Amino acid sequence: MPESEFEAELEAALDAAQRSEEEAEAEAAEELTEELVDEAKEESTDDVTDVPTEESAPEVAEASGDDEFDPYAEFRAELKAKPGKWYVIHSYAGFEKRVKSNIENRRVSMGMEDYVFEVQVPMEDVVEIKNGQRKLVNRVRIPGYVLVRMDLNEDSWSVVRHTPGVTGFVGNAHNPTPLRFEEAFSMLQSLVQVVDAPVKGGAVKGGKAAARVIPQEIDFEIGETITIKEGSFAGLPGSISEIKPESGKLTVLVSLFERETPVELSFDQVTKL
Repeated sequence: MPESEFEAELEAALDAAQRSEEEAEAEAAEELTEELVDEAKEESTDDVTDVPTEESAPEVAEASGDDEFDPYAEFRAELKAKPGKWYVIHSYAGFEKRVKSNIENRRVSMGMEDYVFEVQVPMEDVVEIKNGQRKLVNRVRIPGYVLVRMDLNEDSWSVVRHTPGVTGFVGNAHNPTPLRFEEAFSMLQSLVQVVDAPVKGGAVKGGKAAARVIPQEIDFEIGETITIKEGSFAGLPGSISEIKPESGKLTVLVSLFERETPVELSFDQVTKL
């Protein structure tokens, strides 16, 4: 075979081999591309399944609502919409509820319902702790004062001022100054019955609720001498060195072997002397 023909065939074989190799590489690249595309589709599908559906949308809305939960928002709006202004009157301490009833009766009997709208005695729930015993007490928040929502004129002033048990208006006796809205809201917000408040961020149905916090009134003082009535030190006297209202405990110094030893006790484990 002439040398020129041999070289031509060799070049043709090399070209065919190169084309075959390039085709194989292209095929491999195409397969790899398809795999990557499939993986991307799967990831995309996974992402889509994480997006809230219409059924779960209310829960998301509920979550955002819980974050901004305000048990007093509705009461505040209602208070702003009511006619008249709030005035504070003096009464005899312990007679606030009777004075409230007297004013309500007088405004009806004297035809002043269009001027004297509402009478309130702000109350509050307090946990009293006396002699180690806890007791929930509902009491007058501001003893000796009653709130009246009214349009002030000479007649409405007279109806309220001359009610039995009323000793006068707070401020100018004949031209009293009404409470500012925030003052009235602060004094009256105890009227809202807050039983349970959702925990902030509690989006899941059936989540726990935060119970309303009721203040405690503790009948103990630092330095006071008490008697321990329960536990290993029952019957021994001690001196209160620390009061922990949040946990309902006391730190009591007990004299043992001529040395004062601090002992932590609950309120109901001690009694006053």
